[in-house]
Amino acid sequence: MRGSPGHLGDEGKVTQQAVIVAVVTCKYPEALEQGKGDPIYLGIQNPEMCLCCEEVGGQPTLLLKEQKIMDLYDQPEPMKPFLFYRLKTGRTSTLESVAFPGWFIASSNRDQPIFLTSELGKSHNTAFELDIKD
Repeated sequence: MRGSPGHLGDEGKVTQQAVIVAVVTCKYPEALEQGKGDPIYLGIQNPEMCLCCEEVGGQPTLLLKEQKIMDLYDQPEPMKPFLFYRLKTGRTSTLESVAFPGWFIASSNRDQPIFLTSELGKSHNTAFELDIKD
């Protein structure tokens, strides 16, 4: 899976760069809702950051936070804001927020930032091809 985290450049413009996404499964899946998919953490390297869901302005929002993915894995309980249910259907997967059920990672166009939507498969792409290497 490739992502494009946006960040403000020197002149206040949003810049993007391709990244490789690291995926780590949750150590305690039995503590989460069953039947929704495999709970996973999603992170990037250089700098070490992870995708996180928080409420911003009254709406669930996808954020990129400075966090080491293995530190999340090593916690004594699931870190729900950083977890996503990966539900695989054929060659694609949906990624639903554990902290905000019914909200999914989505993209609008190729090479554009990803975000959260509650409209599964409607106006935005919510099915991603993930090439996860074990």
